[in-house]
Amino acid sequence: MPAAEQPDRVAPPGTPLVRGIGLGSATALNMIDMIGVGPFITIPLIVTAMGGPQAMLGWVLGAGLAICDGLVWAELGAAMPGSGGSYRYLKEIYGPHKLGRLISFLFIWQLSFSAPLSIASGCVGFSQYASFLWPGLERAWVARTLSLNLPLLGKLQLSLVAMPATLVAIGACLFTAFLLYRRITAIGRLSKLLWIGVMGTIGWIIVVGLTHFNARQAFDFPPGAFTLSHNFFTGLGAAMLVSAYDYWGYYNVCFLGDEIKDPGRNIPRALLLSILAVAGLYVVMNISILGVVPWRELVQSGESNSKLYVVSTFMQRAYGHGAGAVVSVLIMWTAFASVFSLMLGYSRVPYAAALDGNYFRAFAKVHPVYQFPYVSLLALAGVAALFCFLRLSDLIAALVVIRILLQFLVQSIGVIVLRIRRPDMPRPFRMWLYPVPALVAAGSFLFILFSRKAFGREIRYAVVILIVGLMVYSARAWRRGEWPFGTPVVSSQ
Repeated sequence: MPAAEQPDRVAPPGTPLVRGIGLGSATALNMIDMIGVGPFITIPLIVTAMGGPQAMLGWVLGAGLAICDGLVWAELGAAMPGSGGSYRYLKEIYGPHKLGRLISFLFIWQLSFSAPLSIASGCVGFSQYASFLWPGLERAWVARTLSLNLPLLGKLQLSLVAMPATLVAIGACLFTAFLLYRRITAIGRLSKLLWIGVMGTIGWIIVVGLTHFNARQAFDFPPGAFTLSHNFFTGLGAAMLVSAYDYWGYYNVCFLGDEIKDPGRNIPRALLLSILAVAGLYVVMNISILGVVPWRELVQSGESNSKLYVVSTFMQRAYGHGAGAVVSVLIMWTAFASVFSLMLGYSRVPYAAALDGNYFRAFAKVHPVYQFPYVSLLALAGVAALFCFLRLSDLIAALVVIRILLQFLVQSIGVIVLRIRRPDMPRPFRMWLYPVPALVAAGSFLFILFSRKAFGREIRYAVVILIVGLMVYSARAWRRGEWPFGTPVVSSQ
């Protein structure tokens, strides 16, 4: 019986992945991951955070943060190319047989929550633009807020909503998993096709915005917009949280290190090219939109967390409802492309950890025919589908805070630790102006965490995930006689 007709046969753990992604495909995957639906649906949220067009500061400073943190990823990704990204880096930085094993496990553990949150946010954004075409999709069937009081930590709150748009979001998530259920070389070609759609959509928006631009409206700053008050900095912190979400994705190529051609050169190049290109597009596009749609109208959408399809409204103002419908379809394409890239990259991370013996063994299974980690892919898609019941603003805030606390901070400091611990380690790419970018990134992440109003809510989520992760790791380590309860594990890689 041909192999293709034996779906139950499983390739052995450790089966090599295919190096089929070149610089063009890697940059395309990064860009569609970064752009996605974020800038098209978060404009009302970021303008609401700062109360006017001065919210552009959030995107500008967010670009600077992306470049600084991108240099961290570039050095680590070139030095340690392989599936897993941060899992591999954190394990090596903090000692693969002791503390690094715990920290890398905690990274995978938080990714089991933050990666589905990221994918779900793209799917919810997809459904929001579908709501412009079919307004009935936003009619809520059920809306509930669940609360739980925890000792020492305080109250945890979770807002759930079910409506027709929720089913659209879940459908987008499951269809993405279906498309990714194939060999990586075919995915590389598909990523370029998706990239063309993304770039075409942004190009059209920019051209329309510039030809209908009203400078007085775009720069209609409210009184005291730039007064350096407490409200200014809390607003800036909230705006930078949203812009961090919009820029994130520049590191996606690092999760695919085993599938990148010439990774020592192509990983840093794909990272920096995608950041610079997307930053330029964001600034021009968002100024263009502010010149057509009054910012006070955007604030109304941001405060109500509804009708966030601002680009459809923007195009409708310029050319009528038909144009608004066309751009809605294009942005749905863009959102889908982002979900596609996210699910592809993140599905390789639990695989790498399981292969290393530091996560649940089922995630190490590779498809016998197409040679990709199919269990990891399906598990990620299933959890993301459940998270589609959360509100978009809650998805973004929880995602960013969890990732900063349990990944980005320890990694930005970790690149300095690794330079000290392993100065002779081969580094095909070295961070420019070391260690300034790493310190700026760490300081910016701390500012985002603690400068916002009611910042404690999402931090509580992260602390709960951390505590439960420590309990799970301790139970596994005790049962298996691993560090810190037994002999340090010698990695299989």
